[in-house]
Amino acid sequence: MSHSIVNTDKAPAAIGPYSQAVATPDTVYCSGQVPIVPASGTIEAADIAGQTQQVLTNIQAVLAEADLTLANVVKTTIFLTDLANFQAVNRIYGEHFSGPVLPARSTVQVVALPMGALIEIEVIAQR
Repeated sequence: MSHSIVNTDKAPAAIGPYSQAVATPDTVYCSGQVPIVPASGTIEAADIAGQTQQVLTNIQAVLAEADLTLANVVKTTIFLTDLANFQAVNRIYGEHFSGPVLPARSTVQVVALPMGALIEIEVIAQR
């Protein structure tokens, strides 16, 4: 099976030894995105709403580099440092993912995320 690396400067550069995404002929596996603003390399939003929006913007940029959109996403995993933010995240997530077919999803609370982020989302998309 062949695969290729997906990389764009419209999303934050990897902050470790990993790729923004890996594409196979049928599937794109996107690494988790935290709310880093690509131009500054920092997390600018302090609240969960702003951070969630930035994460989804970053994911859209990675997918676009692979000629895909959020409509191609079949699975998401959301990592939150506080599940009390679940409803706020759901509201913004729902603005980006709408039916009739929604991706499968898992949401988990974690102790901490890179750079002090409140949220990280990873996705799997299908061509």
